[in-house]
Amino acid sequence: MIKFWREIIIFVLTTIVLTMVLISHNLVPIAEAQPSRTSTTNRSLLSVAYPNRALSASPAQLPPLPYAYGALAKAIDAETMKLHHDAHHASYVNNLNDALKQYPNLQKRSVESLLLDLNSVPEDIRTKVRNNAGGHLNHTIFWQLMSPQGGGQPSGAIAQQINQTFGSFDAFKKQFNAAGAARFGSGWVWLVRNPQNQLQIVTTANQDNPIMDGFYPILGNDVWEHAYYLKYRNRRPEYLNNWWNVVNWPQVNRRAQPPSQ
Repeated sequence: MIKFWREIIIFVLTTIVLTMVLISHNLVPIAEAQPSRTSTTNRSLLSVAYPNRALSASPAQLPPLPYAYGALAKAIDAETMKLHHDAHHASYVNNLNDALKQYPNLQKRSVESLLLDLNSVPEDIRTKVRNNAGGHLNHTIFWQLMSPQGGGQPSGAIAQQINQTFGSFDAFKKQFNAAGAARFGSGWVWLVRNPQNQLQIVTTANQDNPIMDGFYPILGNDVWEHAYYLKYRNRRPEYLNNWWNVVNWPQVNRRAQPPSQ
C-alpha cells in the first residue's frame, strides 16, 4: 500500500513539473480572459456626441437647436420640435445634473464615459443617470442628424457603404423603417458601426445609446411618441418615412468614418 501511494505522489508531481515546463515554453495553450464590454469598446467611443469632443457633464448643458423650430416642416412640425427640444431634452439635462450634484467626481467625466461604465455609478443614481445621460446624448446627436437642406439620396462614402451592406439605399431605408416601426414602446432605431467595423441596423429601448453595447452610432431616429405624435398621432411608419426628407447626409458622412484608434 505504501508503495502504491508513493507511485501516485511521484506521478502527480511529475505531471505538475512537466506542465509547468510546457507552459514556460508556450507549448500549452492558455485561455485568454474574456474582456468586459467596456474594455472592448473602442476608445474613440468616448466622444460620439460631436466629431471632436465628448459631451460634458460638468454640468450638462442643453445645446441650442442648429435651426428654427419650424425649419424641418417637411417632416416635423414646429410645435413638436419646440416641445421635444425645450421640454423633453431639457428635462434630461436637468435630471442628469440633479443626479450628479452629490458626486463631484462623476461630474468630471463625460456623458459617454458614464454610459460606458454604469457599474461605476453609485447604485442609488444609476438608473437616473442611465436614462437621462442617454437621453441627453441621444438628442444631442439627433439634432445634428437633421437639416432644413437635408433629404434626398446619400452621397460619398456612406452611400457606397450602404450599397455594399444592404444592396441599395431603398433596401436600407426599408429595413431601417421596419426596425423602427417594430421597436415596441419607446426607443430608437440606429445605423451603427459594429465592433467588426461593419454597418448594422439596431434598435435600443428607452434612451439607451448604442455605445452601451459596443456600437458606434452613425444615424439614429427617435421613435418615442413625443417625437411625432402631435402631427402623426399613432402613425409611426408615416413619420419614419417622412423623416428621410430632413436627414443631414454630410453629417452622417462625417460620423460614418471608422473611429480612429
